[in-house]
Amino acid sequence: MNDEEIQSAAFANEALQSERLRILGVLGFIALLVFILLVRAFVIHTLPAGTHWGWDLLLAAGVATFELWMFRSVNRALKSGTTLPRRFWILSTVLETSIPAFAIAFLTNSHFESAYRPLASSAVLLFFIFIILSILRLNPRISALAGIVASATYIAAAVHLGWRPPVIGVPAPPTRTAVPLNAITLLATGLIAAAVAREVRKWVQAALREAETKSKLEAVQHDLQVARSIQQSLLPKETPTIKGFDIAGWNRPADDTGGDYFDWKTLPDGRVIASLADVTGHGIGPALLASVCHAYARSAFSTALDLPTALERINEDIGADLTPGRFVTFVAALCCPGCGDVKVLSAGHGPIFVYFRKNDKFIEMNAQALPFGILPTFAPDPPAQFQLQNGDFILLVTDGFFEWENHLGEQFGVQRMEDALRASRDLPAPKIIDCLHDEVTRFSNGTRQQDDLTAVLIKFQQDGDS
Repeated sequence: MNDEEIQSAAFANEALQSERLRILGVLGFIALLVFILLVRAFVIHTLPAGTHWGWDLLLAAGVATFELWMFRSVNRALKSGTTLPRRFWILSTVLETSIPAFAIAFLTNSHFESAYRPLASSAVLLFFIFIILSILRLNPRISALAGIVASATYIAAAVHLGWRPPVIGVPAPPTRTAVPLNAITLLATGLIAAAVAREVRKWVQAALREAETKSKLEAVQHDLQVARSIQQSLLPKETPTIKGFDIAGWNRPADDTGGDYFDWKTLPDGRVIASLADVTGHGIGPALLASVCHAYARSAFSTALDLPTALERINEDIGADLTPGRFVTFVAALCCPGCGDVKVLSAGHGPIFVYFRKNDKFIEMNAQALPFGILPTFAPDPPAQFQLQNGDFILLVTDGFFEWENHLGEQFGVQRMEDALRASRDLPAPKIIDCLHDEVTRFSNGTRQQDDLTAVLIKFQQDGDS
């Protein structure tokens, strides 16, 4: 078999395994024939006079030796992970399929007339055994070759025994026409075996492709799970401690990995910056960009004096990593301990929900600048500044919440979000996010989550530390 016929290492291995099975089948058949011959010769004494049973045993021993040599060669190839040369398959096919012709020519019962020996010898049946077993070589050309060799060597054995082809117009005994018919039958059997081998080969290749695809998918799933665990490990493990504030964050990607993240950082003066980012798309690519943005934001918040300067640095760094058509929406909220003062600056992210408990009123704040990666420079409007009172909160949230559709194609929407937030306004910040998530999943009624979900809720609690 050449490299074109074996299209993968897996198929080459499968072909060798199948060849092992074929050889074992031949050895098993030889053992059966020897057993029957010995029983007839020494137990029930039914062998006809003139049978060359000693030579038959010697021929069987020679064939078995050859098959064992092939079995050893196949095992060696399997252990080394190599393939057998093309000449191995061709030579072994020619030799095996010629064996019955040798038996017909030299080992047929001598009491039969020479002209009838090609028809009377049971060795003719051996041709069909070798042709049928050639299917296990998973190569249509080998099976066709077996049929051709069987037909040709059968004719050669008949000629050796005195058969001559019939002459048109000249009466001939039945043997002259029966021999060509047998030869044609052997050739047709080889062609049929080739057709069967082609179909078996297709099924084996399809099964191997499916197995390889499944293996690759499992490897990808494993890699995605690793990436998910790494990405989740980047999210904050503990809520920040800041006087007067209850801050919580939550994230659930649509796939194994997502393009959203949230974070917070406590500055040396006690202030806390809570941030949220949303990279376009979801999956492994946006997840990598989100991780990069996370690192850039941490660095910028450690050195910048204010929100505009920090976001300008993030835009400069992340913009160099974004490919055309990709961008990042980003929002940061700077919280002042104890005083309820919160500054919010958004780069393309919105709406941002601000709830005032005293008036039971929501404000939907829009972005003050373009998303990161749109322009090389970052020129935002001034940050929005809010003076929160007891029970007021600010929600930074990705659009996966309010754009989640139910089975009718209707989005959850901003109004339902506000209703859900209002209904849980007196709960702690983590519980408010939980209730919001419960409401959106209940509304979706089992439809697939199409986008990442991320939320950060900053609630002011004037009556104590959180």
